[in-house]
Amino acid sequence: MTFNLAKLSRGFTLIELIIVVAIIAIIMSIALPSYSNYVERTRRAVAQSDLMELAQWMERRYTASYDYRDGGNAPTLPFTDSPRDGGTVFYELTVGSVTQNTYSLKATATVPQTDDPCGNLTLNQVGTKSDEGGAGVTCW
Repeated sequence: MTFNLAKLSRGFTLIELIIVVAIIAIIMSIALPSYSNYVERTRRAVAQSDLMELAQWMERRYTASYDYRDGGNAPTLPFTDSPRDGGTVFYELTVGSVTQNTYSLKATATVPQTDDPCGNLTLNQVGTKSDEGGAGVTCW
């Protein structure tokens, strides 16, 4: 009885497995930061959209009563979380300063979004957009 050794040896060698694991590690080290950056930008874009929607809401209030305030006080916003789907909140939306003719809206980054280089976002009645990050990144 003769044995054919080529048919008996199946599977991968240790060197082949180490090479595959190293290649996967290199790909992940490149892809994961890029993906994280993309997720942060997407969350920021949702917060910017929510700020713009709240700005339109404030303008409708002003058109109806010629006052951004509610009885002399800051108005109660229709929503204060971004995103509004009831899941994890990445930004808290608030009215900063408000007078009869001016307002400032602010999106404050919460724990899952605090690594974003843009930081907190603001928008006022004349459409001035700003961020507190100052990292040289175009945030708006």
